[in-house]
Amino acid sequence: MSAPRAGAQGVLHVARAARPTSLRELRERARTARDLRSVRALLRRLDGDRRAGSRTLAAQLERRAERCVAERRRQRRLFRLRAELFRGGAERVAGVDEVGVGPLAGPVVAAAVILPRRVDLPGLDDSKRVSARERERLAVSIRAQSFAWSVGQASVAEIDRLNIYWAALLAMRRAVHGLTTTPDQVLVDARRIPELGLPQRALVHGDRRDGTIAAASILAKVHRDALMARLDAAYPGYGLATHMGYATAAHRAAIVRRGPSPVHRRSFAPCATPSGGGAAPEAPL
Repeated sequence: MSAPRAGAQGVLHVARAARPTSLRELRERARTARDLRSVRALLRRLDGDRRAGSRTLAAQLERRAERCVAERRRQRRLFRLRAELFRGGAERVAGVDEVGVGPLAGPVVAAAVILPRRVDLPGLDDSKRVSARERERLAVSIRAQSFAWSVGQASVAEIDRLNIYWAALLAMRRAVHGLTTTPDQVLVDARRIPELGLPQRALVHGDRRDGTIAAASILAKVHRDALMARLDAAYPGYGLATHMGYATAAHRAAIVRRGPSPVHRRSFAPCATPSGGGAAPEAPL
């Protein structure tokens, strides 16, 4: 029986030798360990390592693991309504949200997204509560994990013709109808979309209360910000890439100084011509 024990010890010895012994290597692994699974895996590697640097690193990872658990619980709350819909028989739940209702320039943009039952989107929240860098990261993950996603918009000319309320609803309907997979339930931030032709539910502050709507808000915001950067290059001097068309003091001063561009909403008072002229010509997007 001594031979099997020797063999087992040999395997154990090899396994231990394969473990990183350099604190530098351990710290590098800790730097990239962000999800709960990878954090716990690294903690297992550190278990029993009595070096002071290793124990400090383990304490940091323990706190990170606690944050990961708290974030997982928060995400579970964000998707609580969707889970109820799944239990009621729904299979494909879409969230839809818009951005760009308030700006003086540029289109209003909406996004729709259908996420799988199991999602891993740490940090997901209403786009207004997430930094630009985090929105970009989240948008990549949302697109990668989704069953389907789509962006719709209403142009400046449509905003001026319909008014911003109806133009936003038009953008939202276009986003939902652009999905390659048809949802059997649509969750909408704060309103109902006319002529949608699908079951829908309006949620006040839905982009904060529901993860699917929050994911849509992230996609819409990232798309519109990129679009405004392109419009800034086409119509320099207004700072569109900085304020995204919103009515900052610098933006209003530029409109007074230069006059409204073709991508400014003439139905919005600061952009109206002195004669109260109609819509500007539609800009190429």
